Amino acid sequence: MAVVTTIERISKYVDQDVTINGWLFNKRSSGKIQFLQIRDGSGFIQGVVVKSDVSPEVFEKCKTITQESSIMVTGSVRADERAPSGFELTVKDVEIVAIAQEYPISLKEHGTDFLMDHRHLWIRTPKQHAILRIRDEINRAIRDFFHERDFVLVEPPIITPASCEGTTELFEIDYFGQNAYLSQTGQLYAEAAAMAFGKVYSFGPTFRAEKSKTRKHLNEFWMVEPEMAYVDFEGNLKIQEEMIAYIVKRVLENRKMELKTLERNTESLENVKAPFPRITYTDAVKLLQENGFEFEWGDDFGAPHETFIAEQYDKPVFITHFPTKMKAFYMQPDPDNPEVILGADLIAPEGYGEIIGGSQRIHDLELLLHKLEEEKLPKEIYEWYIDLRRYGSVPHSGYGLGLERTVAWLCGIDHIRQTIPFARTLNRVYP
Repeated sequence: MAVVTTIERISKYVDQDVTINGWLFNKRSSGKIQFLQIRDGSGFIQGVVVKSDVSPEVFEKCKTITQESSIMVTGSVRADERAPSGFELTVKDVEIVAIAQEYPISLKEHGTDFLMDHRHLWIRTPKQHAILRIRDEINRAIRDFFHERDFVLVEPPIITPASCEGTTELFEIDYFGQNAYLSQTGQLYAEAAAMAFGKVYSFGPTFRAEKSKTRKHLNEFWMVEPEMAYVDFEGNLKIQEEMIAYIVKRVLENRKMELKTLERNTESLENVKAPFPRITYTDAVKLLQENGFEFEWGDDFGAPHETFIAEQYDKPVFITHFPTKMKAFYMQPDPDNPEVILGADLIAPEGYGEIIGGSQRIHDLELLLHKLEEEKLPKEIYEWYIDLRRYGSVPHSGYGLGLERTVAWLCGIDHIRQTIPFARTLNRVYP
């Protein structure tokens, strides 16, 4: 009896018979031999059908299989250094589950709009499959990192009564006759949970109604947002660099095949070890000015600025102490210079830009009330958040990591729309 297994685990069954339940990705023939490219969701493998080694019925059956037909293939596992996975399957039998109709995505080149319209099928192809397997690895690494350090996972609401960051780029919904919004961050709620559990993180979808068409923006994306009681600015940076180094190490160790499929040069990723370099916002402005950029103190960095700054280092770099007026109301001003905040953005190498934004949070009640008034935010909506400063306030810090930007960086791909199974952008809400 053949063992039913997956392509990912096939190395355990060399010289044994196995059955793979999957689909036909591609097929070619050289007369008396047919080569079946089989996928099963865990990987890809070639099945070799030799006419003299199988029954006439099996050989003829293989001729009828169309691209993406579902099949159950039984054969003997053979090690082969020439194969991308290191193994091939000498086919003994094939059972057809369903013959696919003419498949819309052929192996020729297709335009981006066509592929995004057929995203439900495009994710079956090797490169898209590799990207999403790496996303899964990053996802699991993040959860493992936090749970190994005794963080508690909390789930903030997706429907909120107001902006968490004082912006207007929100998706408004009718919530039983009153205005509500899709959340742009779970941070404020995570702060409340941190006052109950000490160290928490949220991990879920967030929504921003920016009318942006850049390769780094989505309107629905996933954020990882830890919040930590009794952690200051320095402690916040330390946990960020430890987390990034942990994630990169996991991907390099566990997703070698996927990185190879993407033709990702991993040399730069192997440099990603804590600690990371730092540059203050003020020094970054001077650096840009000295190198021909028209940039003034108080301006926000764009992609060219972040890319140039990142190019000065061989690993991710923190830009720290941004102007207070540029950042959200809850960020703690530097006691030594209230014009800047105790916060930082982490910039990824190779032009991938900001992947983390974080800060120490304001813990003083009067200062928080002043900031809300200064930014003309409605105090009544934030009363529950103000309560955190009334009842047992402590210094605390947190940050948010954009999952899709991290996936794009580690995969080395050009556009963020490929980093999520079904992208939501300015002009795309289908499929």
